[in-house]
Amino acid sequence: MRVASIVGARPQLVKAAVVSRALREQRHEELIIHTGQHYDHNMSAQFFDELHIPAPDYHLGCGSAPHGAQTGRMLEALEEVFMKERFDYVIVYGDTNSTLAGALAAAKLHIPVAHVEAGLRNFDQSMPEEINRVLSDHISSRLFCPTETSRMNLYNEGIARGVELVGDVMYDLLLQVQPELDARGEKLLQTLRLAPQSYALVTVHRAINADDPQAMRGIADGLNRLDMPVIFPVHPRTRARLEHYNITWQEHVRVMEPLGYLDMMALGKTAAHILTDSGGLQKEAFLLGVPCVTLREETEWVETVELGWNVLAGTSWQRIIEAVERPRPEPPQQNPFGEGDAAVRIAQNLLHAELSWRGTASASLAHQQGVRPVAPAARK
Repeated sequence: MRVASIVGARPQLVKAAVVSRALREQRHEELIIHTGQHYDHNMSAQFFDELHIPAPDYHLGCGSAPHGAQTGRMLEALEEVFMKERFDYVIVYGDTNSTLAGALAAAKLHIPVAHVEAGLRNFDQSMPEEINRVLSDHISSRLFCPTETSRMNLYNEGIARGVELVGDVMYDLLLQVQPELDARGEKLLQTLRLAPQSYALVTVHRAINADDPQAMRGIADGLNRLDMPVIFPVHPRTRARLEHYNITWQEHVRVMEPLGYLDMMALGKTAAHILTDSGGLQKEAFLLGVPCVTLREETEWVETVELGWNVLAGTSWQRIIEAVERPRPEPPQQNPFGEGDAAVRIAQNLLHAELSWRGTASASLAHQQGVRPVAPAARK
């Protein structure tokens, strides 16, 4: 099949890394289209380099803008590429503006859409990510769910056709890079002069926090009151907001440039706690066996809360401190995120979908011509 993978933001590059490899191993012809949503080197190019993702075939350069303007620019640019290249499927990942733009542009040109990480819901429609993921699901032909909860969310919305429970592709990648993490983590801890399990790792980037001065001051108060080193790789957008809000930090809070995926996972693996408003990092904390404090009032990864490894603390400094000080949870009895083969399942599913389509088309043509079709698997 000839497929387009639409990426634009850091989490999508992580997901695309393993899916792209699986697609090419199944001999699909894949073109990678980068919208340019994240354009900082540490948020984009570094991920292509260290995760060995093929260079984008198209870079649309849409960059930063308000949601409507950014999504509109992406739609216009993607439509032009889709009309030129004529894909069999367009694959979108996650819940960003790039996700929605890719799905909409494809659907309007009658190109089937495959949504990787379908069915996630936090039921808070004030968050742009929730709007993006819901709309993308409802116009997708193939919906690849990471968990049983996500599959049931789709079922409850009346979506059953084309839904496949495949597991989580970010778990695939984490398993693949595990051998690198220990050595990389040891070097990072030496550089930062940290001991394992002695520090908290923090990320904040969601607009619901970064764009709200009161929310950011609450988070900052919580971090400033922790009695351990805090490592805070700051998203460029968040850094600009922090400077505007004139937030100051205690000496134990170490604000630094964004980290690549491997360094982030290596530091996460040996952290005492992870505090984040990121969806992906909540899940990665669980998979790394590190207690997580989510700096939001809701989560799309409800399994991590149900299994005791994630606490929703919002932006109240008191709740943040209480969540960090809680006893370490018991080891989970189950892993709801699959077997580490989600990307392979996705690539095989698309291949079978194509064979099924070709078989149906051949049967229809044969019926019209009065001949018996050859089964797809038997063709030379």
